[in-house]
Amino acid sequence: MKALTDTGIVLLSIAGMEAFSWAIHKYLFHGPLWFIHKTHHLHKQGWFELNDLFSVLFASIALWLMWLGHIMLDYRFWMGTGISLYGIIYFIFHDWFIHNRFKSFKTNNKYLLKIRRAHKIHHKSMEKHPAEEFGLLVISRKKTK
Repeated sequence: MKALTDTGIVLLSIAGMEAFSWAIHKYLFHGPLWFIHKTHHLHKQGWFELNDLFSVLFASIALWLMWLGHIMLDYRFWMGTGISLYGIIYFIFHDWFIHNRFKSFKTNNKYLLKIRRAHKIHHKSMEKHPAEEFGLLVISRKKTK
């Protein structure tokens, strides 16, 4: 039963990170934290961008949670694990597949192509506003057909 509960916590953490990421992307990154996030919307000057600090922040929170819960392997450990797994998913989809930080893999998968299209819609604007499509894994149906 504990394994089922722990797995549930991990899966809920991943789903929660998608919702949380959407909200902070829309309301903070394209709001008061635009001065950092705009480095992601500009043409690249190098391999790293100031926006990568957000990934470092989330990784730090995940590691902190895992550290707090590592002795008893309690909910904090599994939440941190879920956040870390979301970070890995984010890296694979966003940095590798969408932005080609490494040689991208080719696909004909409709879902993956819609994710890529949604992100291109998001990056159509190089400004704080207007912007659309703030999610990573959940995208609007009407814009990506």
